[in-house]
Amino acid sequence: MKPATALLRALRPMSGRLLAGLALACGAVALAGPGARAAPPSGASAPAATVTTTATAPVYVIPLKGAVSPASASFILRSMERARAGGAQLVVLEMDTPGGLDASMREIIQAILASPIPVASYVYPGGARAASAGTYILYASHIAAMAPGTNLGAATPVQVGIGGPQKPEALPGAKPASAPASEPARADAMERKQMHDASAYIRGLAQLRGRNAEWAERAVRESVSLSADEALAQRVVDLVAPDLPALLRQVEGRTITAAGGKAGVLHTANAPVVTLEPDWRNRFLAVITEPSVALLLLMIGIYGLIFEFSTPGMVVPGIAGAICLLVALFALHMLPVNYAGLALVALGIGCMVAELFLPTFGALGVGGIIAFAFGAVMLIDTDVPGFGVPLPMVAAMSALSAIFVFGMSAMLVRSRKRPVVSGADTLVGARGEMLDDLREEGWATVRGETWRVHSASSLPRGTPVVVTARKGLVLEVIAAGNAPLVPTTPPQPTPDKGA
Repeated sequence: MKPATALLRALRPMSGRLLAGLALACGAVALAGPGARAAPPSGASAPAATVTTTATAPVYVIPLKGAVSPASASFILRSMERARAGGAQLVVLEMDTPGGLDASMREIIQAILASPIPVASYVYPGGARAASAGTYILYASHIAAMAPGTNLGAATPVQVGIGGPQKPEALPGAKPASAPASEPARADAMERKQMHDASAYIRGLAQLRGRNAEWAERAVRESVSLSADEALAQRVVDLVAPDLPALLRQVEGRTITAAGGKAGVLHTANAPVVTLEPDWRNRFLAVITEPSVALLLLMIGIYGLIFEFSTPGMVVPGIAGAICLLVALFALHMLPVNYAGLALVALGIGCMVAELFLPTFGALGVGGIIAFAFGAVMLIDTDVPGFGVPLPMVAAMSALSAIFVFGMSAMLVRSRKRPVVSGADTLVGARGEMLDDLREEGWATVRGETWRVHSASSLPRGTPVVVTARKGLVLEVIAAGNAPLVPTTPPQPTPDKGA
């Protein structure tokens, strides 16, 4: 044990010196590391990290056809998450849109700005457009491309974009290139705020991507548009490509910096392409968020519940009405709804239903139809094309409601004038036959039913009798031979004065 102890004592100072030497070596490597790297070129800043994508990384294509709506925004956001999970190196957003809702557009833009995968917005095919909201999305994308024969622009907010020619007005502090931008001469404060907000928004996107900010502001303030070649010449888009393969060849080798500061080199020339299509959920959402469909579902839902409450036990109208009403409320929650219009629609339907049960010579019905028509026109609080309830649709639904309400009212009035076919009054004058010997009270069969009967005289079994009155569950009868000539059907009831 003594030699071992001596050996340990001898190694103890050496181990301390060895650890100190290793620490000094590590410090030297750490200090020498940055200096050993190649310095970036003069005037350029080195990216935080460079990720070179492989040729096998796929390119995901997401179509955006039609108006920018809650359904399309949901589809794009879900598709971008799917592309991220699939290891995509590039997302291509194929656009052909006339514009859409501001809230949905901002959701898409926020997703693009926060995406770790580069996004290329591609206006395709020929004849397509990226108007209004589509222009904002194009400016927000890492790569902006157009196909020949396409156009973009007309990005004025629709609510303030109507009127005659506008007088140009210089913006305080604006660059000379943006001096021609104009705004409505007589716009109120809210319109001016909306215009300035939209202009600042698209200018910020243009500056972020290094594109033509002056023209972007003109697109908002003057609703100007550009063709594909003009957009390329004015640095609004990055390239013009006739089809998707040509687009992927043109972006081959480009270095794109996405969210997080990571720059990636694209290898898209021979990359596999994955095209995503809306699933049943997005298709269903696109259908129910159509304002006309949402309004129709709302009507069906309210009518179904009212019919169920007025005639308990039918079940089917109640279930169908509840489902339609919930789906309609979900759709309206996603749309820019004017609650005054929604209240008028509900009031109109309520008045039309009340007309069925409280005939007021059409007063409630006419008032309900007018309220419904005004409410349907005011229901969607936007002037974006494709998001209002068309006037022909409003007229058709109002006409159908009027036909239904007044038709049902006429049927109810006629039914009140018809002879009574059930109840106690129908037994008066009916003939029957005694089932036993009657002494004040006995049993008789009347219209195939057995009744307890009463008579002032004795009637033997088998005697034909005639009902003269009903007192509770007892019929007053007399012998048929002694009965006066009475009608076999009850007299017509006197119509109510208010009917």
